[in-house]
Amino acid sequence: MNAQNGSRQDRPGAAQRAQVLDRIHDHGIVAVIRAGSADSALRCAVAVVAGGVGAIEITYTTPDAASAVKALRREFGSEVVVGAGTLTALPQVEEAADAGAEFLVSPGVRPLLASAMTETGLTTLMGVLTPSEVLLAGEHRADAVKIFPGNLGGPAFLSALRGPFPELRAVPTGGVDSNNLAAWFEAGAWAVGVGGELCPRPLIDRGDWSEITRRARLHAAALERVPSR
Repeated sequence: MNAQNGSRQDRPGAAQRAQVLDRIHDHGIVAVIRAGSADSALRCAVAVVAGGVGAIEITYTTPDAASAVKALRREFGSEVVVGAGTLTALPQVEEAADAGAEFLVSPGVRPLLASAMTETGLTTLMGVLTPSEVLLAGEHRADAVKIFPGNLGGPAFLSALRGPFPELRAVPTGGVDSNNLAAWFEAGAWAVGVGGELCPRPLIDRGDWSEITRRARLHAAALERVPSR
């Protein structure tokens, strides 16, 4: 299955998907941004990047998320890897791809949505929580899986899940912070998604970008201390 480190299907876009996957893995942390406006999302992303986190997921719970994705691509180019997340409807997939998203993330695996995501040729991450959902994501050619909500089972759950899926590219999201980040990687995380612990909505709403940058630095420093990295 594509969400594991086995061979990828040789189809157009495979080389680009592999490159984006490598960049996400190298950055290690994906900042998951849920903001009240596209402008706030952009400002939050800039603050996060200033703190040393170079992978950004703009969620589609953010109004006009596509414009934030487009602005980030224009602002940072290849310096930052930018994706669109919380994709739940087919029109969002096309819009995110047209905006320049480099990877697409859905909170679950829905056949029509999954097919639309993979047909873009972009890197895809699909939300899973059970072994059956991991298998389903593989059937739909997910490049990696988003373990969500991660705090439901914690690192021990991911470690157990990797028993039948030892090559799984897993990106736990939900409950990941600078204090437990090392435990997630020790359990086999391929990368981690960090949302409210890094970019809490109250800080975004009041524009406390310096605090968000401080939190990003904490997470980046914690990542550097992970021995398995």
